[in-house]
Amino acid sequence: MLQDAVSYYHELLTEREVAESSRAMLDEGLERARLIFGGRSLSPYLRPHFVSEEDFARVTRVCETVWGAIQKVKDAAVEDDNLLKELGLTEDERELVAIDPGYSEVSPTARLDSFLTDKAYSFVELNGESPAGIAYADAAYDIFNKLPVMRRFSERYNVRRLHGRRKMLDVLLRAHAEYMGRKPDHAPRIAIVDLKDLPTQKEFELFKDYFEGEGYPSIICSPDELEFTNNRLRSKDFEIDIVYKRLLVNEYLPIINDYPALLDAYRAGAVCMVNSFRSKLIHKKALFAVLTDERYARLFTKEELETIAAHVPWTRHVRAEKSRYYGKEIDLLDFISKTSERLVLKPNDDYGGHGIYIGWNADEISWQEGIRTALANGDYLVQERVPTAREVFPALKEDGSIEFAEQLVDLDPLLFYGKVGSAFTRLSFTELANVTSGGGMVPTFIISEK
Repeated sequence: MLQDAVSYYHELLTEREVAESSRAMLDEGLERARLIFGGRSLSPYLRPHFVSEEDFARVTRVCETVWGAIQKVKDAAVEDDNLLKELGLTEDERELVAIDPGYSEVSPTARLDSFLTDKAYSFVELNGESPAGIAYADAAYDIFNKLPVMRRFSERYNVRRLHGRRKMLDVLLRAHAEYMGRKPDHAPRIAIVDLKDLPTQKEFELFKDYFEGEGYPSIICSPDELEFTNNRLRSKDFEIDIVYKRLLVNEYLPIINDYPALLDAYRAGAVCMVNSFRSKLIHKKALFAVLTDERYARLFTKEELETIAAHVPWTRHVRAEKSRYYGKEIDLLDFISKTSERLVLKPNDDYGGHGIYIGWNADEISWQEGIRTALANGDYLVQERVPTAREVFPALKEDGSIEFAEQLVDLDPLLFYGKVGSAFTRLSFTELANVTSGGGMVPTFIISEK
């Protein structure tokens, strides 16, 4: 059904009037909705990603089962110093993780990056600290829904969109109510906090507009604009009840002594922060090493272990040690050295595709250099290759023409309090489906036959 649906959509684009009016409406909609990332269009494609209702039900079931296991890793790590070391937390990060956020969920909002193919569904990593794209996806849904080509497509297929901003607001309110131990007596005031002049600024504006439209006063500010006095966190005269933290711990630590108000208010329990500093526990890519290591199997149920084995790639720290690969003992460095065609090396705590060595694309010299870099760094992971998804999409060229080109397709389900509530898809010509490194995104529509 999916293949037929995509073929029909592409066939509609061969009609000149449909294609040109759709392209013009997409360009205008992207600009009006501020769907810009780092000064460029965030969605330079004329087709959304289609996922069948059956496939999305499976994706939802797998994500929520794995999330149950991830929450157990958090529960164990808070009490186990050895597990904190295995995850790769620094001393400074451990101090932040030790502060109780006032609610039980490790990451009330999270994103699982994955590949969905005909034969497999596989995760590659988790963004559990500050997942971007929720508001962008909502705005993209609004635009694509109105395209002439989508209206024609919807005459033949049932098309279902997803809503992320409402769920994000519900998450903030739920965490705040749990933190307070009761419902608040006034609409909480929300601060979206991150560094200045980041490419995600436009998404913050989309969130601010939405929150205020729902009756919740909101502000966008940076750590240097915050002050903590009389047990209240403020930005100028704006008193803050909820911090929607988009600021990464890695970005805050270098300036934390200069701008301590956010930490001071959080430590004093004077503000509800979502996601909290505790989310750093599971944002580390070493989370997958814990999930797939037999030493930690005791943490999980039989169903969780079976789901992990089927959908989470084998992952280990790069170390000179013995390990196990699907039950067989191996010398880890020797295995990494000789098995580049199915392995990738990646730093434990980075984003944007930085520092990644893709074994099947590397020659022998480059791969050995990657291993040396990993060992010298001391905080690198090796991960097994997973089946990647590829589809042909109508990409928009700078001259306004359409080029049908194969893209890497990274499906990103968004979880809200452990439940899949939305999703979007990142596309790329390269092996890295990453908006920061030059990819694009499209909304994910769930479809079925009429």
